[in-house]
Amino acid sequence: METLQVILLALIQGLTEFLPISSSAHLILPSQLLGWSDQGLSFDVAVNTGSLFAVVIYFRHDIVTLAKSWFGSLAGSHSQESKLAWWIILATIPAVIAGFMAKDFIETHFRNTLVIAITTIVFGILLWVADRMSKAQLNEFQMGWKKALLIGLAQAMALIPGTSRSGATMTAALMLGLTREAAARFSFLMSIPVSFGAALLVTKDLVESPALIDYQALSLGIVVSFIAAYLCIHYFLKFISQIGMTPFVIYRLLLGGLLLGMLYL
Repeated sequence: METLQVILLALIQGLTEFLPISSSAHLILPSQLLGWSDQGLSFDVAVNTGSLFAVVIYFRHDIVTLAKSWFGSLAGSHSQESKLAWWIILATIPAVIAGFMAKDFIETHFRNTLVIAITTIVFGILLWVADRMSKAQLNEFQMGWKKALLIGLAQAMALIPGTSRSGATMTAALMLGLTREAAARFSFLMSIPVSFGAALLVTKDLVESPALIDYQALSLGIVVSFIAAYLCIHYFLKFISQIGMTPFVIYRLLLGGLLLGMLYL
C-alpha cells in the first residue's frame, strides 16, 4: 500500500468508528473515487486495533472502576458502577449472537453500495428524529437493564453496512431518554467488548491467511487510526451537547445521496 492510502484509510477508520456517520460508507469511497484496490484483511485488523486502543486508553479510569465494581458485585457488593458494567455486558450479547448467526449472510447479500447508501440515509433520518424527540433526562447510570438491552439490539443491527454502530446505539439511547452525553459515553463503552471480540476473530482469520503482511503499513495504520479515534472521542464528547446530532444527520444525507449518484448518474 502507498503511504497516502494508508494514512487516508486509517484516518477514515479512526474518525468514522465513533462518529454516527457509518465507517463502511466511507471506506468504499476511496476505492470508488481513486480506484484503489481492497486494503486487505491485515490492514483492517490494524486500523481497528488502533481505534480500540484509543477508546480503551481514553476511558481507562472508567474501565478500571467498572471492572473493580463488577468483580465486587460477584461478592455481593453492588454500586451504580457495577450495574453499569452488567448493563454493558448485557448490551453486548445481541451483537455477539447476531455476529455468529448472520455475519456471513450480511457480508454476502448486504455489503454493496446501494444498501450502504440507503441505510446511511434511513438511519440518518432516525438519528434526527431521536435527537429531536428525546426527553434527554437520564444519564448512563439511570437507564436500567431493559434500556441497555434495547440499545444492545440496536448495536446488533449495525452489522448491516451503512447503519453505523455508534449511530444506531446513540439513536436508540436518545429515543430511550438518555442525554446526548450519556448516549455517547454508553455507546463508546459498549463498543469495547464488541470491538475486542471482532479484532480477535479477524486476527484469527489473518493468522490462517497465506497473504503477505506489510508491517510498516500496518504500524502506520495503527498509529494514525489511534490518534484520529482518540481526538474524535475527546472532541465529540466535549461538544455534542452544544452541536447536537443535526450536523451528522445532514452529512449522512449528503453522503447517501453521493453514493446513490455514483451508482445511477
